[in-house]
Amino acid sequence: MNYQMVPLAAGLYFVGVPIGTARDITLRALDVLASADVLAAEDTRSLRKLMDIHGVPLRDRRIVALHDHSGDGVAARLVAAVKEGRSVAYASEAGMPLIADPGFELSRLAVKEDINLTCAPGPSAVLTALALGGLPTDAFFFAGFLPNSMAARSTALEKLKDVAGTLVFYESPKRLGAMLRDAATVLGAGRSAAVCRELTKKFEELRRGSLEELSRIYEKNAPKGEIVVLVDRGHLESVNQVDIEESLRAALKEMSVRDAADMVSQAHDLPRRKVYQIALALDKA
Repeated sequence: MNYQMVPLAAGLYFVGVPIGTARDITLRALDVLASADVLAAEDTRSLRKLMDIHGVPLRDRRIVALHDHSGDGVAARLVAAVKEGRSVAYASEAGMPLIADPGFELSRLAVKEDINLTCAPGPSAVLTALALGGLPTDAFFFAGFLPNSMAARSTALEKLKDVAGTLVFYESPKRLGAMLRDAATVLGAGRSAAVCRELTKKFEELRRGSLEELSRIYEKNAPKGEIVVLVDRGHLESVNQVDIEESLRAALKEMSVRDAADMVSQAHDLPRRKVYQIALALDKA
């Protein structure tokens, strides 16, 4: 028996559950699932199966379904149960609650009602992919799922173009090829990326390469399973004073100081004020 019955104070307990391999669950998560007065889950069947695997008895408890289509009433009832002095445990279908999974409205209501809120942390596909992807992990931005349509997806990617960290996306197998194609177009075909599939499961697979290389692979061969996509940050070329002055001298032959500064600052992605001051000095000289 891996779990222990432990006394739990009244409160809401978010429980991290495995993203694939059932044995990745933590001992504390098992304790909370065994001991909570009330159980709630995004998918009641998957939580019941997980508890069965680890021998955690359901006893006389019923697992309450809480997902995107549950409505506000379910979250309100769970918070009310805490206010009545009971412990409530909530688990997503896989991974950490709230990370591209339901639970945010429950969390927000818990904060609003000022009830005890804590977490038994567990696996996360985001962090697992970062650990295996081979891209920088000092800074990252989790963007979740991109929009379905090409136009909306490209617009969303454009806003992420200059993020100074590794980009992390969830994606469906059917849209992966199109997503990588649009990412190559918007972010740059040569950017390093990684496609992480079925993490922690039997058929775990990682492919690394440029966005262009990966888009060619997956446009022809749609994969199966759960997918995380990592994209390296953009690397802006450093521009020195000499480069700026040369660009400005060429532009000033045909443009005003203002127009030359506008063009050069945009071309080199530099603050306009700095470039304008250099252009003024060159023009006076």
